[in-house]
Amino acid sequence: MFYRPEDGHGLPHNPFNAIVTPRPIGWISSRSADGVNNLAPYSFFNAVAYTPPQVMFASTSAKEDQDGTKDSVANIRDTGVFCVNVVSYALRDAMNASSTALPKDVDEFAHAGLDTVECKTIDCARVAAAPAALECRLTQIVTLPGEANKVVFGEVTGVHIRDDCLRDGTFDVTTFQPLARLGYRDYSVVRDLFSLTRPDQ
Repeated sequence: MFYRPEDGHGLPHNPFNAIVTPRPIGWISSRSADGVNNLAPYSFFNAVAYTPPQVMFASTSAKEDQDGTKDSVANIRDTGVFCVNVVSYALRDAMNASSTALPKDVDEFAHAGLDTVECKTIDCARVAAAPAALECRLTQIVTLPGEANKVVFGEVTGVHIRDDCLRDGTFDVTTFQPLARLGYRDYSVVRDLFSLTRPDQ
């Protein structure tokens, strides 16, 4: 099969997200200029640099009560900070609840029944139960082709790691089983690992 995206795929559902999988989930917390906490999951997310450590996430839709974007991007644009919370298998239902399109003055932490903790290097809340969290300062927002496509880049200024997720000096993902986004309505969870050594190591 071959198709050009502008011509359509002819399938019951768009296969694009199912092809680019699995994708880590950036559970982005932010705070509006008025002090309202916001929390939303984004599967167009990844780490992009080591030194200094940097991450990105992309928002691809807009809400009626925001100016051509969603709450996360609007908040980060206004305040210059955000936090990436890692999603464990145990937090899957809360993550899903926080994806609900709610008015901008509604706190998704409260909606999803999540406890918050204040970040240390930025003015933002984070998910208390998350196995790890990355406090970030905005470096740039890039507008991509399309109606509401925006990519947010941030430099990591603080790193939280839950103590029970550290084993022998390593961050052991099997202790919390990170969630990954697949296509359609599907998710996966990381439980099995294997290692490969590069030929030049």
